[in-house]
Amino acid sequence: MIRLLAFAGSARAASVNKKLVLLAASDARAAGADVTLFDPAERPLPLYDGDLEERSGLPPAVLAWKQLMQAHDGFLIACPEYNGSITPLLKNLIDWASRAAPGEAPLACFKGRTAGLLAASPGGFGGMRGLVHVRAILGGIGVHVVPGQFALAAAHEAFAADGSLVDARQAKRLREVVVECVETTRKLRG
Repeated sequence: MIRLLAFAGSARAASVNKKLVLLAASDARAAGADVTLFDPAERPLPLYDGDLEERSGLPPAVLAWKQLMQAHDGFLIACPEYNGSITPLLKNLIDWASRAAPGEAPLACFKGRTAGLLAASPGGFGGMRGLVHVRAILGGIGVHVVPGQFALAAAHEAFAADGSLVDARQAKRLREVVVECVETTRKLRG
């Protein structure tokens, strides 16, 4: 069974991207994946600082984050959009994970893994502009980002009280992207 790590690039408790990644995790489990949910707010990392790394090595929270990533075959990432790009929190998670621990191969957390990208935003583009940047970053460090992606516009109105998506077509599209990630990960890991 493939293992996927699912997380949102947001620390906000009421984040629509956290809601979205919960739905994606459920869809991935239904497609046969073992899914671990990670909330960056529960285990915050310091802001990446090369001097800190040189002085003290990788902080314990970073080592734990890297171990969690390496224990999974791929990622489902809900990517909030800040000013048309990636959030500082998501960029920080990627930047710390890209730093090699002693004796570790470069980019060990990323190379050979897959990612399915999702976004939710109250705006009309649904976070699509930020997904372009996340795709470029992950692709540049060895992640196979599946071609399909999901962007949920008007996200502040898109969720029912039970956390599901109000629009059945949107729910179907999300499921398609998640299944694409699960199946691609299975094929690449098989």
